[in-house]
Amino acid sequence: MHTVLVIDDDPGLSELLVEYLGGRGFAVERAGDGPAGLDRLGRGGIDIVVLDVMMPGMDGFEVLTAIRRSPATAHLPVVMLTARGDDTDRIVGLEMGADDYLPKPFNPRELLARIRAVLRRAEGPAPTDPVLHAAGIEVDPARREVRVDGRPVELTTTEFDILRVLVAAAGRVVPRDRLMEQARGEEWAAFERSVDVHVSHLRRKLGDDPRRPTLIKTIRGVGYMVPA
Repeated sequence: MHTVLVIDDDPGLSELLVEYLGGRGFAVERAGDGPAGLDRLGRGGIDIVVLDVMMPGMDGFEVLTAIRRSPATAHLPVVMLTARGDDTDRIVGLEMGADDYLPKPFNPRELLARIRAVLRRAEGPAPTDPVLHAAGIEVDPARREVRVDGRPVELTTTEFDILRVLVAAAGRVVPRDRLMEQARGEEWAAFERSVDVHVSHLRRKLGDDPRRPTLIKTIRGVGYMVPA
């Protein structure tokens, strides 16, 4: 059974999600604000977070930043909720490391489908999938682990998926739109400018010089490539 942590200041919505998701095979816990949510995450045992953006005090973007900065929760899948329908907010959330984004009001069935999809991606491919190697980078799809010259590297779900696609296609250019489509699905391809942000984060974590990158090369006007 997967455990979902709902971080939302709306007790009515939280109660609805406890009842709905709880009746469909999930254990659901609640936190009424950002600090309480981070405190609960610090104790472990959470598989995915449903995070509201518009909370008083510490908003959802600040909570997401704290989640991604902590080694203990950096890999944790996060689905963000917001009353705002602005694409800008969605893009900001995705760029900051959210795994999916759903505007309020929403159908609980859609949230359930998104949670299941994000968990499938986070759990990764079958154990028989081969380990990928290129340019000193090792990507293990089954364990969702990355090493550079033997050094382990902590990545978010999105960063891992992008790197996996690039290393699997080593020596070939992957266009920006195809990179996001192959990594995360067709719906992500529309938010092309977020690719550059994710690649920038990847370079920093891999130890690649952003001014003269050698691990992830930019092919101007087309996309990115990892050398074979």
